[in-house]
Amino acid sequence: MGGPSAARGFRKHGVPVVAAVPNSCPRALGAMRGLGPGLSAQKLLGLRLRSRLPTRLRLRRLGAPGATLERAMDELLGRTVPQAPAYELRDKTPAPAEGQCADFMRFYRSLEGASQRAELLSRLARGFGVDHGQVAEHSAGVLRLGAAVGTAAPGLPQVPAPGISSPPAPTPREPGALLHAEDRLRYALVPRYRGLFQHLSKLEGGVRFLVQLRADLLEAQALKIAEGPHVREMNGVLKNMLSDWFSTGFLNLERVTWHSPCEVLQKISECEAVHPVKNWMDMKRRVSSYRRCFFFSHCSTPGEPLIVLHVALTNEISNNIQAIVKEFSPPEIEDKNKIVTAIFYSISLAQQGLQGVELGSFLIKRVVKELQREFPHLETFSSLSPIPGFTKWLLGTLSTQTKELGRNELFTDSESNEISDIIGGPISETLKILLTSNEWVKSEKLVKVLQSPLMRLCAWYLYGEKHRGYALNPVANFHLQNGAVMWRINWLADLSLKGTTSSCGMMVNYRYFLEETGVNSAAYLGAKNIKASEQVLNLVSQFQKLSKL
Repeated sequence: MGGPSAARGFRKHGVPVVAAVPNSCPRALGAMRGLGPGLSAQKLLGLRLRSRLPTRLRLRRLGAPGATLERAMDELLGRTVPQAPAYELRDKTPAPAEGQCADFMRFYRSLEGASQRAELLSRLARGFGVDHGQVAEHSAGVLRLGAAVGTAAPGLPQVPAPGISSPPAPTPREPGALLHAEDRLRYALVPRYRGLFQHLSKLEGGVRFLVQLRADLLEAQALKIAEGPHVREMNGVLKNMLSDWFSTGFLNLERVTWHSPCEVLQKISECEAVHPVKNWMDMKRRVSSYRRCFFFSHCSTPGEPLIVLHVALTNEISNNIQAIVKEFSPPEIEDKNKIVTAIFYSISLAQQGLQGVELGSFLIKRVVKELQREFPHLETFSSLSPIPGFTKWLLGTLSTQTKELGRNELFTDSESNEISDIIGGPISETLKILLTSNEWVKSEKLVKVLQSPLMRLCAWYLYGEKHRGYALNPVANFHLQNGAVMWRINWLADLSLKGTTSSCGMMVNYRYFLEETGVNSAAYLGAKNIKASEQVLNLVSQFQKLSKL
């Protein structure tokens, strides 16, 4: 293991930390010694920052002196978004000059703030999508030819689209004519901005730029500063393109150790979304003995994490996170005989622009194979997963019942009375205050009386609450799609503030029986059946007997 060096004044997210720094960070150490505590982590590691030049000056550099930002955007898009060539010339038209696409990248990077980027993306989505006139014309042609060869889809009206004149009925022709017409229709359905994205991807750093652009687009949608069907459609088009570019054939599996480059360790630390990394010593524990950390990188950007998986190597299926990330003091040497179980305790996306691109399930499968090569005797694989959204669902249900019925029906009368005696007030209102903090776990009486009802309510939330027939909880849905079994719900498994406020301190194991994952996944995706253990099913049965929604 790399020997740590004392670090003074290191700031992570604005919080001073004194911790060990890996020897792979000489630049970080020099910066901390010479420049004092005022540096942020980004400056300290030399990460690329956005230009802070005034917008007007940057627009002048881009050839738009005196123009308003909106006019500059329109001029840029008109110049850089390629025209769709005629169908007959689609394979013969040369690509636009690289400088045009590079202009788009430079202009986009010069914009300040989410609102300016959202405005440019909104204009791109609205003004450079599909030519609906051509789509209507080619659709009518497909319908006419389909009728002529007797292959029109049942129920489709054999009439031209509004505004399209109806030519004489064609004589029967070879199916090849229909296939040709369908190909023209598919071509007409391709939005113009797709051509821009395609050409941008061929530039140096272009794919990385598009990942960041989609992250900005998702942020703008979340902030409701870029809305509407055109924006949603463009997001879907870009997501599908990224799914092709980031398919498993282009991904490399890399392991993180204490000897990994400082920039990699820093990125892993910053992207950890499940159990935040506190300092360098915490990071060291997570990549030391009895721990593994893997990430996917793209072949065009080796060493840059896309998605990260943390694994604990244990002698049993862990029932709490404290033993993994807080109470663990790694020995120098691993005893392979003590390693019988692999616990996936955190998976985090490092590039937000890749949301919705299937990476997590492939990462778990690759890591399982990697661990089996290292430990041939390893057979037990399980997650230790958070339950985000449970507390919100519980309090929302309590509030609705109280408002509509004047009482709650989630707890039995005896449970309600016992809880009220301890908290000294109405159960619905007081629980709302208690469960949104971690103070309640300090009361042994309250912890004891809440265990049984909250465990059965959590089981129902995971197993019974659905969205379009699938598990409402996103983490449950992810693991069930992968073919895992909802195996065990664990009480007081995460005592952090985040754990107690989001899931009442509970966590769940999703167990991967490797020989059954394919069958389980097909049953869940096809018939929407959830494979669950006896413990979970018993808790669900208790809910159905004792609680009402």
